[in-house]
Amino acid sequence: MTKANLTIFVYICKIKYVIMKKILVFAVVALALVQCKSDKTQPQAYSTQWQADILGDGYEMRYVDQGEDYSGPVRSTIIRKQSPCGSNRGILYVHGYNDYFFQSEMGDRLVDSCYNFYAVDLRKYGRSLMDGQTKFEVRDLHEYFADIDSALAAMHRDGIDDIVLMAHSTGGLITSMYMEEEPDPAIQEFVLNSPFLEWNLGGGMKNVVIPTVRFLSPVIRNVKFSNGNSTAYAESLLADHHGEWTYNTDWKTFYPERVSAAWLAAIDKGHSQVQKAETPIEVPILLMHSDRSIYGDEWMPEFQTGDAVLNVEDISRYGRALGPNVTEYIAPGGLHDLILSTDTVRSKVYDEIFRFLNE
Repeated sequence: MTKANLTIFVYICKIKYVIMKKILVFAVVALALVQCKSDKTQPQAYSTQWQADILGDGYEMRYVDQGEDYSGPVRSTIIRKQSPCGSNRGILYVHGYNDYFFQSEMGDRLVDSCYNFYAVDLRKYGRSLMDGQTKFEVRDLHEYFADIDSALAAMHRDGIDDIVLMAHSTGGLITSMYMEEEPDPAIQEFVLNSPFLEWNLGGGMKNVVIPTVRFLSPVIRNVKFSNGNSTAYAESLLADHHGEWTYNTDWKTFYPERVSAAWLAAIDKGHSQVQKAETPIEVPILLMHSDRSIYGDEWMPEFQTGDAVLNVEDISRYGRALGPNVTEYIAPGGLHDLILSTDTVRSKVYDEIFRFLNE
């Protein structure tokens, strides 16, 4: 081999080495990506048997395998505390957005009044969150119907056939849709705590931006939008700020989470359905909300005396149209979640709930 040929040969080998090195790196990266995707979609091991809940004091929980959706495996969680009365009556509570069930005082009061208490942490919320999931992700609010059905089925297995459905905020929107479409016949009463039945937004946002996002959502579903930056409502609740409650701020976040176009579209579609009220809810409804809305980004004492999340006039307007038998209770000084209001306010809220149930 001549010196010139040797030089060419060495040069070709170097090129082949560089190419093979790049191919090897590409293969390793591709394998890693496949492995990451595989890890994300592999079902996680968890027990579906009843076990002690994080709340303690007789609360139990169990996971429910809800199969898979567009993001992988999903589960819901049922929480219960059974009454020693041996009653066939039960309450099923559905939480709101950026929320989960932690309101044990409410559960305890209902149990003490001989109601078996159940709650559900919806998929991708609270106890139901799984590794790699996006919190609160949803494309259609009907996805949550299976979570509600699973909780009702658990109640039936426990011998409960006289059920009150109770819900807060976004849970109130979801359950209103549920009650319009496919209510369990065992549900005898429906209690709504500040249900989210309309956007609390200005005309431009509500009438232009939201409809546009909803229209475009199939192609921009993962695009995130600001949900504001005010922490005033959280400060009104938390004991280390101005409230009296303690909860997991990884599950119920202190700072507002950004929301996806898919979430906005799902909520807007839900609003459109319940506002039309084409299928009246036949069971008696207790509609509860504060007497005023509070606005502002920075906390001030007024935030302890009103709804800092929704427009109470919208709650009243659309809530009263949900069915033919609606009792409206306006709670002076109530927070968005009425049962997290000051002791004086929430005591009156509980009185109203029990008055309604006893009737």
